[in-house]
Amino acid sequence: MGSVSAVTFMTAGNFLVEVSVPYNGHMVAILALMESPAIVVGLLLLRVTAPSAGKKPASLGALALESLLNGSVFLLLGSLVIGIASGESGWSKISPFTESIFVGALCLFLLDMGISAGRGLAGVRAAGLFPIFFALAFPIVGATLGITTSKLLGFSQGDALLFAVLCASASYIAVPAVMKTAVPEANPGLYLPMALGLTFPLNIILGIPLYYAIIQRLIAPNVPNL
Repeated sequence: MGSVSAVTFMTAGNFLVEVSVPYNGHMVAILALMESPAIVVGLLLLRVTAPSAGKKPASLGALALESLLNGSVFLLLGSLVIGIASGESGWSKISPFTESIFVGALCLFLLDMGISAGRGLAGVRAAGLFPIFFALAFPIVGATLGITTSKLLGFSQGDALLFAVLCASASYIAVPAVMKTAVPEANPGLYLPMALGLTFPLNIILGIPLYYAIIQRLIAPNVPNL
C-alpha cells in the first residue's frame, strides 16, 4: 500500500530553507490530499484481490465506501475539513500541540518504528530480492513522474521538489496504523522495513539532493509559484 511520508516532506522543506528556495504553503494541503486517496486505493485493491473467505465479493461502490469510512482515512479527511473550516483562529488554538508537543512525540514514535524496522530487515531479506528492489527503485520512478508532472504544470523549483518527494516517498506512520487495524494479518516485519529501512534513507541521503539537481536543470528558477 503506497502513501506519502510527512517526515520526508518536512526534511525536503528544511532543505529548501537551507538553499534559500521558496515554496508555497499549499503543498502541505497536497500532502494531506495525497495521503488519503493512496490509502483508499490500497484498501480497495486488497478487498478486490483478496476478499474475505466465504463471502461474496462486494460491489465496487460498497468497497469504495468501506475504504473511505476506514477510521484512519476518515480521520485524515476529517482533519483536513476541520482545518479549512476553523481557519487561522482554529490553528492558533491547537498550535502548542501541533508545533511543540508534536515534534517530541514524533521523535519517540520514529524511534519505536526504527526498532521495529530494524528487527524486520531479516524478514525482508528472507522474502527475496523483489521487495528490496521495489523499495529502492520505486522512489526513482515516483520522483521522475513527480518532476515531469511539475514541469508540465509549471511548478516552481521549490514546489516541484516537494511534489517529487511526495511521489517518491513511502508512509511509515499513517499506513502502518491502517494496516494494523484494517489488515491485521499483514506482516509489519515486511512493509515497515521496506518503507523506513530502505525507501526513507534513500530519499533523505541521496534522493532529495538528486531530485533538486534534476529540477534545477529542467525548471527555470524564475517560474512563478501557482
